[in-house]
Amino acid sequence: MEKDVTILISNEPEAHPAAMLVQTASRYDSSVYLVTPGKKVNAKSIMGMMSLNMQKGDVVKVIVEGADEAEALQGIEAFLSGK
Repeated sequence: MEKDVTILISNEPEAHPAAMLVQTASRYDSSVYLVTPGKKVNAKSIMGMMSLNMQKGDVVKVIVEGADEAEALQGIEAFLSGK
């Protein structure tokens, strides 16, 4: 499954959004990837997530593959949307 998601969470350093996103993705058995122009990273990798340098308002493609992919996609989208 895949879906384009607009990032609406704060990227301020004290919020630690990359670490929180890794924690969210790690709750699921499915593989979770975020894709930006020229990059595809494992959302369960803190180094990968930090390398994306995502900003509020950016659009990323979320790709989820596995047994709980629908739940994982919903959880990642909710996190990125600030819900």
